[in-house]
Amino acid sequence: MYDLIIKNAKLINDSVTDIAINHGKIVEIGKDITAPSERVLDLKSQHYISAGWIDSHTHCFARSPIYHDEPDLIGVKAGVTTVVDAGSVGALDIDEFYDLAMQAKAHVYSFLNISKIGLIRQNELADMQDVDAALFDKSLAKYPHFIIGIKVRMSRSVVGDNGVLPLIKAKEMQKKTGLPLMIHVGNNPPELDEIADLLTKGDIITHCFNGKPNQIFDKQNNLRDSIKRAIERGVILDIGHGGESFSFAVAERAKCLDVYPNTISSDIYSKNRLQGPVFSLANVMSKFICLGYSKTRIIDSVTKNAAQILHLKNKGEIAIGYDADLTIFDVRKQTVLFTDSEGDVRECHEQFVPLASIINNIIEIIQEGSENELRISN
Repeated sequence: MYDLIIKNAKLINDSVTDIAINHGKIVEIGKDITAPSERVLDLKSQHYISAGWIDSHTHCFARSPIYHDEPDLIGVKAGVTTVVDAGSVGALDIDEFYDLAMQAKAHVYSFLNISKIGLIRQNELADMQDVDAALFDKSLAKYPHFIIGIKVRMSRSVVGDNGVLPLIKAKEMQKKTGLPLMIHVGNNPPELDEIADLLTKGDIITHCFNGKPNQIFDKQNNLRDSIKRAIERGVILDIGHGGESFSFAVAERAKCLDVYPNTISSDIYSKNRLQGPVFSLANVMSKFICLGYSKTRIIDSVTKNAAQILHLKNKGEIAIGYDADLTIFDVRKQTVLFTDSEGDVRECHEQFVPLASIINNIIEIIQEGSENELRISN
């Protein structure tokens, strides 16, 4: 007997299928699954389902003094089954963060800040004494399944007079681990060209469509040669919207040049969740409908692409043997105004609306009133 069968689930390509789940794994996919099951959820070919959404750049260490939030508020309560904290925490706080993360319903992972102090202040890399490689390695050894990447913030307010030295140090630390390295880019110095030329395959440039002077386009609005070379080497582009790091104009220019992000992430924390312009991962995803992205590309950016780039095994796809992390959602036709980090507004006529998250055989209802639409029979 199966734990749960989801009937008549609509995939993003508009095909319809049944999905059977047992012990938290997808065990059967196909039309008209008739095996006995403890619970049945019939989506009646009306609601979409995808692999659980993965937000690859968040700030969800609830006790961080600057950027903090609750994993489940930005996670299962928002249709996101996996949240990745991007550098809120360094080696000094990783024990506390791990204990809190294990209490969440969502899967929580960490990109460990190379600064041992994490984000207890804005300039965590102004003093290179705070980069303790031995302590960093000790943390990785203690939490090999929790720490899935390395974070370094490369902007003027963070590194002070250290230029690209923190990035050089991060690359040295990365060589010992093979973990993905996420690089925050912002105001210069250091210059984006200097940063990009140090990056190698699998490294992640987050805030890739920011509208600051140190953006991916030069003063003539051409893609920087350093970014072209980085993309050719296999460097990853991640959105990391945040309060100050996403520009519709830059994103529109990128699309004209066939430059697309590999992953769409929110850079969400309590302030930009409550006051905007982020609000949720679904909100950020919906902005890419405005930009003319296909819905398949958008969903891939928060599922299989993210899982592959972050090396999250058995996640990101609806496939037999994979974890049954799932997001049920609508693509609702309604006129909505979306705002980027620059205050620019775009009108859109569709948006992603998450209805429920499924994780560890638990169905978390999100939208008020969805209980009436998503009825579970025993």
